[in-house]
Amino acid sequence: MTTPVALTIAGSDSSGGAGIQADLKTFAALGVFGASAITALTAQNTRGVTGIHAVPAEFVTAQIDAVFSDLEVGAVKIGMVAQAASIDAIAAALSRWAPGHIVLDPVMVATSGDRLLASDAVDALRIKLMPLASVITPNLPEAAALLDEPVAASEAEIESQGRRLLALGCRAVLIKGGHGEGAESIDYLVDASTTIALAAPRVATSNTHGTGCSLSSAVAAGLARGEDLERAVRNAKTWISAAIAAADRFSVGHGHGPIHHFHKFY
Repeated sequence: MTTPVALTIAGSDSSGGAGIQADLKTFAALGVFGASAITALTAQNTRGVTGIHAVPAEFVTAQIDAVFSDLEVGAVKIGMVAQAASIDAIAAALSRWAPGHIVLDPVMVATSGDRLLASDAVDALRIKLMPLASVITPNLPEAAALLDEPVAASEAEIESQGRRLLALGCRAVLIKGGHGEGAESIDYLVDASTTIALAAPRVATSNTHGTGCSLSSAVAAGLARGEDLERAVRNAKTWISAAIAAADRFSVGHGHGPIHHFHKFY
């Protein structure tokens, strides 16, 4: 029996709701063994981010090399990269190890509104990481920021932005609709041949900390298990919707609380 393995390359959230901690919880909840390479430490809770300590780029490389030299990594999820030097290190390492699937979540701003990516690193993310990605998973504001455009306000505008993001080199784009409006939260999976709309009822809760991290990790988990991209995205959407719907079972912190990664178990 081969154990599916996924690697998350991301920042640590000291409050446990997002980042590396959310990624590893997601992998575990979905039956995948999780490994990690930490790009930054954050002093963070449900109310906001009070400090960021970037990991030296050479140590990011060392972590990635240690994992790939020993574990059979089926998929990689990239989250918070923090700085341009880390992007260079990640791009070089993944080009050397050539994993079969890379899910890039272009994390720029935390749920609390705190910035998690230096402004001078956005170009590096576009140029060096996006072309390596099997799929990128921006929310509506992130998709707009990557293109230096206003936030899309209609399905046609979302699809158009998805097509322009594809032109930057990634193989597919999943634009998340959680920041949209209406009774449904609709995500759009765009690739070279089609656009698929994935809808779920919008849940009225403020406990959404870690949603983006966890969705991209759920996609990576599906790919690590051998699912094709559409199936991995559909399953991830179903799982994250249930995790958000169960979030109010928790009473954690005084701000944007976490989703319930283990809603199937307790």
